[in-house]
Amino acid sequence: MDRPPPVLAYHLIWTAYGWWLPNDPRGSMSRTIRNDIIVELGELHYGRKKVQPNSRELKGFFHRAREVMKFALLEFSEAEIVALGGAVRDCVSKNRYTCYACAIMPDHVHVLIRRHRDRAEEMVGHLQDATRLLIQRDHAGRWCGSSQEAHPVWGGPGWKVFLDHPDDIRRTIRYIESNPVKIRRPVQRWEFVAPYDGWPFAGRTPPPIG
Repeated sequence: MDRPPPVLAYHLIWTAYGWWLPNDPRGSMSRTIRNDIIVELGELHYGRKKVQPNSRELKGFFHRAREVMKFALLEFSEAEIVALGGAVRDCVSKNRYTCYACAIMPDHVHVLIRRHRDRAEEMVGHLQDATRLLIQRDHAGRWCGSSQEAHPVWGGPGWKVFLDHPDDIRRTIRYIESNPVKIRRPVQRWEFVAPYDGWPFAGRTPPPIG
């Protein structure tokens, strides 16, 4: 039996609080709904649905979600996106990650990191901890509930995609960089993002995909 190719990089994605619930009409990676408050918002569907809801259906779902959730759906301002970028930069530097792409959106984050001693789940944990502390310390004033509890920042551990070929890495970099453009915002340029040099095949021809 052929051995699978080694993982070269991880595409890490996670959402801000409230933007991808277990019973999201697009489908989710949740197998249970643990919060009774959101049960009536919709049925649980494991995995991404083949037929995706239209924008009107999705807006209706989030409108209903806003009415029942304990905290407001969290959406980052431009200033908060810049601040989050600083927290990601510090985390990347502290843990010596090599980051090939990053897009911090108003409601979710994409990061592409080269294979590292840390597992993908650990990378997400470090990045979420650093950014959560930043938001709760410096930017949470407008999100506190009536009880003054700390507003949740992230909606869960997110997703990870394993990339095992340079072509996959380049394709994912283009996808991440295009995220802001899709909502009519400029491409983000982060000082901690390194250009991809074809690692680990720099100067050599990588094996064919598949």
